[in-house]
Amino acid sequence: MWKIAVAFAIFAGLALFILSKGGNIDLSGEKHGTEAMHEPAAVGPASAPASK
Repeated sequence: MWKIAVAFAIFAGLALFILSKGGNIDLSGEKHGTEAMHEPAAVGPASAPASK
């Protein structure tokens, strides 16, 4: 059983090390209203499929 705990600790440490080297990674969760919302994608004119 102790081997599982040691393996988990090593894996978690390795995962945190890799994530910290990855750059700007936000692990703080969802943001609601605290940052500017992304603008919706521009929607062009709807094209109807040509029927024959």
